[in-house]
This record gives sequence, structure tokens and C-alpha cells, in this order.
Amino acid sequence: MPTIAIAVTDEQIRRCFPVISQLRPHLGEAEFVHQVHRQQRAGYHLAFLTDKRKVKAVAGYRFSESLSWGKYIYVDDLVTGQEFRSQGFGQRLFAWLVKEARADGCDQFHLDSGVQRFGAHRFYLASRMDMVAHHFSMQLR
Repeated sequence: MPTIAIAVTDEQIRRCFPVISQLRPHLGEAEFVHQVHRQQRAGYHLAFLTDKRKVKAVAGYRFSESLSWGKYIYVDDLVTGQEFRSQGFGQRLFAWLVKEARADGCDQFHLDSGVQRFGAHRFYLASRMDMVAHHFSMQLR
């Protein structure tokens, strides 16, 4: 039976690395652990779904508020290991995130997805999300 937990210890965070590195390949394992701890001090949470003791899906998220969205959850990272896709693990973690957002009193659920991630877009649309904006960015370094 799959379980979902929040990664807090170095070991739990390291267990998430093989899956999250498929989404964030620019990070090395040590850098990832350090970055997660730094972001946790600012409210970031790293959830991971395990089945048969193996991490199958990972989500990084935070709660915030804004004038435009009210209270919301923002999912920075959401990925299922490539070899575990289309087996319901991503959907289970997504549903858990929605439940967490509702329990925290959020008005909205937000995430960004790279324009090239067509499979992810199909998943989000099938999960009843709406594509509502274009995201713009500028490299500063």
C-alpha cells in the first residue's frame, strides 16, 4: 500500500533525489539536500510517496497568500519516477496535495509546468486543472 510522508531528515531527502533529479537534473545530490533544507526554513515541504519501500513520486510545495489568489498552495516540483508513471502514483500524490491544501484553508492550487512537458499537461488537465496564464521569466545571472 503506498504511503506519503514529508521528508525532513537528510536520509529522507536523499531518498527523494533519484526521482526529483528526473525533473531537476541540474542539481547534484549534496546540493539538493542543502537546497531543500534552506527552502524548508522558508516554508517549503518535500512530500514523497513510497510503495514497497521505494520512492515512486515526489512533490515540493509551499503555502502562501497573495492579493490575486488569496491563500494558496504552490507546487514547485511534482514528478513520478519515469519507470513508475501511469500506475496511479502521481494521481495519488496529487490528490493528497489537494487534500492538504483544503485542510490548510487554501482558496487555490497552483503550479507551473514547462511548455515542453506535454505528458504533464495532459495529467494536470485530466486532474481538472485549468491552464490560466503564461509564465514569463528573465535570467538575472
